[in-house]
Amino acid sequence: MDIRSLQLFQHLATSLHFAKTAEAMFVSPSTLSRSIQRLEQECGTSLFVRDNRNVRLTAAGSQLLDFSSRTLREWQDVKTAIQRQSQVVQGELSLFCSVTASYSHLPALLERFRHRYPQVEIKLTTGDPATSVEKVRTKQVDLAIAVESPEFADELSFQHLDTLPLVLICPSYLGFTQLQQIDWRKVAMVLPESGPSRRIVHHWLAERGIRPNVYASVAGNEAIVSMVALGCGIGIVPRPVVEQSVLANQISIISLPDIESFKLGICCLHERSSEPLIQALMAQI
Repeated sequence: MDIRSLQLFQHLATSLHFAKTAEAMFVSPSTLSRSIQRLEQECGTSLFVRDNRNVRLTAAGSQLLDFSSRTLREWQDVKTAIQRQSQVVQGELSLFCSVTASYSHLPALLERFRHRYPQVEIKLTTGDPATSVEKVRTKQVDLAIAVESPEFADELSFQHLDTLPLVLICPSYLGFTQLQQIDWRKVAMVLPESGPSRRIVHHWLAERGIRPNVYASVAGNEAIVSMVALGCGIGIVPRPVVEQSVLANQISIISLPDIESFKLGICCLHERSSEPLIQALMAQI
């Protein structure tokens, strides 16, 4: 018994007409008859009742039809899966992320991707994460590591990657270890000038009635870390930005359990989410 024999049997069990099945399956009537005879020999019984007027299934034929239907369906599923896996995915994929994300989250993701799709060339650009969504929307890049926000455009698809807590950072020489130690009227603050950090930080300050003494508003969490390390003030950034920084030993961290976390993920234009290259990378998350 083989797949071809089951296919011929399946069609004949449906058509109940030798000539029609032979024509549809591109075999001669004699070849079809021999194939059915071999099946009957293997099963040890007749599968069809034949007379001059019609052809009909026997009880054994009905049992084999159930078996052949399941087997051929599973065979088709296996073939489809194998074909998908064997397709060579190649081309160029452009990706944008922050400097921190290129250290903290991208290596493991790209290692899995490159291992499976070595013929895909990755073009990586790093910069201010506040511009991630705009770079995708304007098609400057194919994908970007971005932070989900209420303003996230409907035209974008987003796949969650990680949740990042935001922390308060202070110059270590100030010796601050608790939020209660900070006199907001005297201590300067470095704020984000754009992006999801700006919304979250301003909302957190407003909820507590804090009017910060603003030293500067800067682009990028890495810039906030640098200015805090230099003693320009305190700031609020995602914890991995501090942990990945070469200035980490010059900064103390105070946890903020009641502040909204970053929902980090990879985004692309919704209209492009079914493209093979983009699907291949998203599947590695």
